[in-house]
Amino acid sequence: MKTLRPLQTIEKLENAAALDPIANKARDIVQAVIRPGALRDILHGVPIGHPLHPLMILVPTGTWFSAAILDAIPGSKKASAILIGTGVASAAPTALAGWTDWSEGQQQQLRVGIVHASANVIAVVLYSLSLIQRLRGKSGKLLSYTGLVVVSAGGFLGGHMSYRQALGANHNEDVPHRVAAGWHSIGALADLPDGKLEKRVLGEVPLVVFRQGSEVSVLSNTCSHLSGPLNEGEITYKDGNPCVVCPWHQSGFSLKTGEVVQGPATSPQHSFITRVVAGTVEVSLPNAG
Repeated sequence: MKTLRPLQTIEKLENAAALDPIANKARDIVQAVIRPGALRDILHGVPIGHPLHPLMILVPTGTWFSAAILDAIPGSKKASAILIGTGVASAAPTALAGWTDWSEGQQQQLRVGIVHASANVIAVVLYSLSLIQRLRGKSGKLLSYTGLVVVSAGGFLGGHMSYRQALGANHNEDVPHRVAAGWHSIGALADLPDGKLEKRVLGEVPLVVFRQGSEVSVLSNTCSHLSGPLNEGEITYKDGNPCVVCPWHQSGFSLKTGEVVQGPATSPQHSFITRVVAGTVEVSLPNAG
């Protein structure tokens, strides 16, 4: 079954370079306002281990869909107004989380995202006007039903970004399925530079290796955020422990555990167990195979 023809035009948004001036300007504003730190990590969803925005959209879309149903039932005006007001109030923090994730995307994602955001802004305006009409004793149903259509279109674009363009997805999920169980040699300890990041390949899986004396830390090299090469990143230290910062979007990971220490990444890097046998470094990935 082919994609419906009207929906095929959405794919063209990815390459609509005319959107770049607006998208890039909006991205710069978001990054200037929401700087790296605890708030930005919370908005990305680092504490919960996956993006926060998809969870938050349940409130505005859920209340607006519920209001649409109640609007078809006589005697539900007050309940509908309360639901619409709840959706409008929750739209701002929901959008803030979405803007934060979007601002760290690639150019094709930025193009689709700016249209997605525009649709949502229009929907919020329509619902706000509907709420005002309702508070004045008028119907407001036409405005809210129109808003539902617009926010649904925006949601379709959000799904395109999440599932077609993989914004927010873990780009490192397949590693355990591509590495055989057991121990594997990745080279001699003496060949690894001390205090520097080194790339090794295990089968077809790239690894980033960091040696400190006789201690070796090994992570999957593909950044879980958007597939950046960690071996080209920088080494930093947090609480005395070495971390690697991705060169593409500055996600930070502990080199010892693979856990996220700085967003936008929310998924940890796969961390390999290491040992040195007769001068050779061997690695094993828990639960691999």
